[in-house]
Amino acid sequence: MDRRRFLASGFALTPLAAALSTLGACGKDDRWPEGMQPLKWDRDTCVVCNMVISDRRFAGEMRGGPKNTVFKFDDPGCIALWLNDKAATYPWMREPGTRLWVADVSSRGQDINWLDGHKAHFVTKTSPMGFNFGAVAHAQAGSVDFPTMCEHVVTKFKKGRS
Repeated sequence: MDRRRFLASGFALTPLAAALSTLGACGKDDRWPEGMQPLKWDRDTCVVCNMVISDRRFAGEMRGGPKNTVFKFDDPGCIALWLNDKAATYPWMREPGTRLWVADVSSRGQDINWLDGHKAHFVTKTSPMGFNFGAVAHAQAGSVDFPTMCEHVVTKFKKGRS
């Protein structure tokens, strides 16, 4: 058996080859919802506060508009402020086709359960920027919907600036 055939047959059976084949040629990671741009933990920064996105339980991303623009966030409160402050600049943010993902605050480790931010419920949790909301999939005692969370954050922020 020549060297080339030996190497080809041996590599095809290795566990490393199996692991590489599950990632695919483009390195696709199935942990991200379809359409979501993967976050680069501890490198990407929040578009609002410029903090590095580290705490996976509070991360979020918005994607939409004619250029499929992506905004990344480290706190659900930053999403609320961005929507409030940039509505005139990016009118597409409020359109139904705009995608919004938020991490389920009960996620543990690397496996994050991503929720539709518009349908998520928000509970009181200490968050990176101190807006103190975390997303959950289902309504719980004391939880609020997305518009109510946004209203609370914007009101708190405006009160703090006056």
